[in-house]
Amino acid sequence: MNIKPALRVVLAVAMMAVGVTHFVDPAPFVKIVPAALPEPLALVYVSGFFEILGGAGLLVPRARRAAAWGLVALYVAVFPANLNMALHHISFDDAHPIPTVALWARLPLQALLIALAYWMSRAEPPAP
Repeated sequence: MNIKPALRVVLAVAMMAVGVTHFVDPAPFVKIVPAALPEPLALVYVSGFFEILGGAGLLVPRARRAAAWGLVALYVAVFPANLNMALHHISFDDAHPIPTVALWARLPLQALLIALAYWMSRAEPPAP
């Protein structure tokens, strides 16, 4: 049983959904951009755009490999925001603080997403 196509769709839909959220409600994402980076709102929009593009690209066979590598780069690029979130105990919503352990647990999730996107960049073996 090949689970890769199903995981590809799940990752694609998740990335597009999160990307859309960057445009619909950017404020929570702006909060986690490290202070040293310029134009946090612009960075949120750029990352949202590439999340949508990467997710959509995973669904297009000719674009799949480039989209997967783009997502690898995106996950690396947004890691400082996730680290900033953990270091400074930043929650997306002040009314619902995220437990510290959960903030730190998100960091290894980035490695898992990088591995998943890398796997999606690999060619499918020929059918027997």
